[in-house]
Amino acid sequence: MGSLHFVKKSYPVRTYQTNISKSELQINRSVPFLQEENPSTYTGEGVKVGVIDTGVDYSHPDLQRNFKGGYDLVDLDDNPMETLPEQGVPTLHGTHVAGIIAANGNMKGVAPEAELYGYRALGPGGRGTSVQVIAAIEKAVKDGMDIINMSLGNTVNGPDWPTSIAVNHAVDRGVSVVIANGNAGPNNWTVGSPATSPKALSVGASTPPLSIPVLQDRFNKKQIQLQPLMGAKQWDLQKDYKLVDGGIGEETIQNAKNKIVLMQRGKIPFSEKARQAELAGARAAIIYNNEEGPFAGSVADGPGDVQIPVAAVSKADGEWLLQQINQQDYWIDTAYRQSQDEITDFSSRGPVTANWHIKPEIVAPGAAINSTVPGGYMELQGTSMASPHVAGGLALVKQAHPDWSPEKLKGALLTSALPLKKADNLYDPIDQGMGRMRPQHAIETGTIIYNPMLAFGKIDKLKDSRSVKVKIENVSKETKTYYFELPKDPHGISWQLPSSFTLKPGEKKTVPIQLSVVSAMMDEGLHQGWVALKEKEKTYQLPYLFVNKEADYPKAMGLEFALKTFSDDAYEYRIYLPEEAASVTVDLYDPQSLTFKETLLFIEDTEAGVIEGTMQKREVAERGEFIANITVETKDRKTYSYQEALFIE
Repeated sequence: MGSLHFVKKSYPVRTYQTNISKSELQINRSVPFLQEENPSTYTGEGVKVGVIDTGVDYSHPDLQRNFKGGYDLVDLDDNPMETLPEQGVPTLHGTHVAGIIAANGNMKGVAPEAELYGYRALGPGGRGTSVQVIAAIEKAVKDGMDIINMSLGNTVNGPDWPTSIAVNHAVDRGVSVVIANGNAGPNNWTVGSPATSPKALSVGASTPPLSIPVLQDRFNKKQIQLQPLMGAKQWDLQKDYKLVDGGIGEETIQNAKNKIVLMQRGKIPFSEKARQAELAGARAAIIYNNEEGPFAGSVADGPGDVQIPVAAVSKADGEWLLQQINQQDYWIDTAYRQSQDEITDFSSRGPVTANWHIKPEIVAPGAAINSTVPGGYMELQGTSMASPHVAGGLALVKQAHPDWSPEKLKGALLTSALPLKKADNLYDPIDQGMGRMRPQHAIETGTIIYNPMLAFGKIDKLKDSRSVKVKIENVSKETKTYYFELPKDPHGISWQLPSSFTLKPGEKKTVPIQLSVVSAMMDEGLHQGWVALKEKEKTYQLPYLFVNKEADYPKAMGLEFALKTFSDDAYEYRIYLPEEAASVTVDLYDPQSLTFKETLLFIEDTEAGVIEGTMQKREVAERGEFIANITVETKDRKTYSYQEALFIE
């Protein structure tokens, strides 16, 4: 890479883990679902869409017609094919993404006549460096893409990580960039770069019409959603079964015949755990996470096919089930529940640290999405699948309105989105942004709200007022009158909203919205809600957010420590801080004994943003795998600690 003129720095990329499931193959349900309410006559014809990913299998019959070219930033050639088995761990992710956007054969994508370009930035196993991702963005912009889709990212929740900055530059040059929000939900603050880019269109995952397998404990009134693992037999259980504890799955499992075996993730591959349950005569296996949050994976890496259903659950759900097993002979009902327009648990939530922006901004189907893969079709899930739905939808709007800027296209898609509800209340803004994409509504909209996400920042005074400006355009052929409705909010908040105003056809107006907060009258932390803008019978729900004094966002993220590029005797380190700090300390511990090894870094009086530097090899005594304990002391002398796995060469 030393010969590439655009290489300034190299940043390791942590790709999103694709949440994968496999079931009966069928033509994708999500595309007709998006169009059933208001079908579009547009197909994306003439719109160039670049897919920055693992490559594209352009020989697939459903992609041959639309594939026009691209570039391989891994092997530095004009052949952006997926990684083949003889090249390393094979990939299929980019082909799946491309099919959602513009498949045009047995399966139809959202924009089946859009022009597809592949930019391979992630190599074997879906891994790459930030320099490859940034170079792919640069190449796609130079190639004249109208839209770029990026179903990739890392865990750094900050707006000024290098890939986020590169995305901002691409949008400034007239390219719409659509990015997956990440699969680290359902906790807050889990969106990662580059979806944190202020100018990107960041996408969360909702459900198309689905039948979802669940466990139901009627006595405890508890329902647990199952995530089937790829490569196992389809989950088809629909009656009561006894659960037994299979431990970690390393040893022979006793008394498991015709029962469901519960095992903890870790130590051995999923396929070995599944095989142990199968050998014990189990009807099915459930693997629960060994760290916070849900997960998904595959049992397809073992010898032969797994002949029993295998599913994943979160750590919390698994530990709850284990507690029931240890207390009694425990039986639980297996069933299906119907789902539509729900926010998936895995979809990463916002907001973004430092600028407190609301992400995701929109959602689209990302659960059980069937699309093209090398050699056929496969059902996958993740925000990686939601993002290309939006890229395809944007291509339809771009075809209908070829002169619209990225800002206007984004505004139309957000303005026309459908806010989703959980029971009788709207999902929170940081779950869904403006709601679920509706492409044809965006094409036909008479109103565009350019910046509908109202981020008021962090309140750190006893009394504080913040104002944001919202630009509204009447793109219809008739005069429209708008007015705001006062939100019903708790004590401590007051609003100053514009009076009603009228816009003639083609007229724009920028209006201020002021929020005043008495911080002592409110709880510390994240506050969010909705401000309604009305025009006749139409209501546009604008999400707002602010942080009162302090919140539970991570104070340090993205620790990297690796050999310096083009050097064998020095290390580079990077860590991201959303705010300035009095000090940052990184201590290394043995991952098995948890004994202290050494203090790797101690940095005082740090600014907010990316903290980086170099160290000579001789300054680092230890090598190998460690638990890095990161301690941040803030300017007001509060201390926060985080742990990450770290490998030092």
